[in-house]
Amino acid sequence: MSEEKDNNNNDQTPSPFLEEKAFKSRTVLVFGTINDKLAAEVSKRLIALSAESKEPITLLVSSPGGHVESGDVIHDMIRFIDAPVRVVGTGWVGSAAVNVFLAVANEHRVCLPNTRFLIHQPSGGAGGQASDIAIQAREIVKIRERIAALIAKETGQTLERVTQDIERDYWMSATEAQAYGLVSRVIVQQKELDQ
Repeated sequence: MSEEKDNNNNDQTPSPFLEEKAFKSRTVLVFGTINDKLAAEVSKRLIALSAESKEPITLLVSSPGGHVESGDVIHDMIRFIDAPVRVVGTGWVGSAAVNVFLAVANEHRVCLPNTRFLIHQPSGGAGGQASDIAIQAREIVKIRERIAALIAKETGQTLERVTQDIERDYWMSATEAQAYGLVSRVIVQQKELDQ
């Protein structure tokens, strides 16, 4: 039993070889739910890579989203560091992950062919006293307005259209996301990043 536990723990520990290769290739992964732990890890990697060189960093994103403010940390860190960042969507890019995706200029946002995108308004699990619920509701409205404004600014869509689109889940394929302005190109191979 303890031997099985040890094997499982080893499977979850990142391989130093793979970590080194990812660092040398200047690649950062944003995979899974976005939370404060992932935001801290991604931020550390971005800072370290930017300190190492001003060559471009490739951020691969496959995430259903997560905590809005944790996504904001990654978004702001991408804009904060000196090294340029290009973002590649793969799998799915949803909710708070879209905010991360939109941290770079359109020409640096690409995706792989099977990527799906999801934009929608934030949701919350308000609880507690009525006055606290009212405060949380006002904050969710502010976040929704901020998200809509960011999507509109970065895609070229009107604020009215985006506000309407995010009222409910709005799914897009890679080609639909390109037409919407979320991505500039759909690519198939890594070498296309430099084209």
